[in-house]
Amino acid sequence: MTAPVRLKHRPEFLKVAATRQKSVTPGLIVQKRVRNGGETTETRVGFTVSRKVGNAVQRNRAKRRLREVTATVVTEHAKMGLDLVIIGRAGTLKRPYPSLLGDMKTALKKLDAWRD
Repeated sequence: MTAPVRLKHRPEFLKVAATRQKSVTPGLIVQKRVRNGGETTETRVGFTVSRKVGNAVQRNRAKRRLREVTATVVTEHAKMGLDLVIIGRAGTLKRPYPSLLGDMKTALKKLDAWRD
């Protein structure tokens, strides 16, 4: 399966945040928005990591790790027609990769975004 379509513009991120549906885990935060029927049915994903996580090198490393976790989990198991925003935390850098995978799975299940 291919990588999900990316959210890139601020208004898209704000729409997702306005729904107030989120799941917090030690390695990441996932926010969810269900799109209306008139929009595309594919799942779109956006990534953000604040300066609290570290300098530019550390933030980029965190985003790379989040993109890989998303490519592994979201493409196979996320419901269609969703916008997801994945927010990196300080734990994203130090958390072992299998734990990050578990965090993503837990977050999707908590948000009712998981499909088998």
